[in-house]
Amino acid sequence: MHIAIVGNIGAGKTTLTELLAKHLGFEPQFEAVDHNPYLEDFYSDMKRWSFNLQIYFLNSRFQQITDIQKENRNIVQDRTIYEDAYIFAENLHDMGLMTTRDYENYRSIFDNITGFIKAPDLLIYLRASVPTLVNNIQRRGREYEAGIRLDYLSKLNDKYTKWIDGYKEGKLLVLDKDKLDFAKNPEDLGFIIQSIERELHGLF
Repeated sequence: MHIAIVGNIGAGKTTLTELLAKHLGFEPQFEAVDHNPYLEDFYSDMKRWSFNLQIYFLNSRFQQITDIQKENRNIVQDRTIYEDAYIFAENLHDMGLMTTRDYENYRSIFDNITGFIKAPDLLIYLRASVPTLVNNIQRRGREYEAGIRLDYLSKLNDKYTKWIDGYKEGKLLVLDKDKLDFAKNPEDLGFIIQSIERELHGLF
């Protein structure tokens, strides 16, 4: 069983991944941020490093998903390969931080490799307003996230809405993070777990 959690920066993906993995007895899989050789360069010169960064993410997530499918384990995954293309690379191109040539090359690679993988059994989208995202980002205090602009978060939210509205690859559960505090409220976590059971098994 493969459950994947998607959402904007600061939506609470990692926290929910940890809580669900613990409750369901699944293995959590997190985004590899700490050992990314391009991240620091990217934040200092986005235009120069955007293509390199996105290719790195694409490759590492393709490796991750093929490992998941090969080993047939029960996984809760923090972020997916789809977000790289439909959200982040597309947004970099829109902002003029990735050339059309690089973006088209990137999307061609993405389209080719996603033909070899299957979608998660359940995709969970954590929808959150910009104020909620900002509160979470400030609370966790990651240095490289300190300069993230509100309009950037807003643009990413628009991309997520467009992608999720057209998502047809598998089962989908949309959760409103503005109304759910699963980190502090066990009832909210219970509601999410019931919703997951209902989506996966049709249990009411």
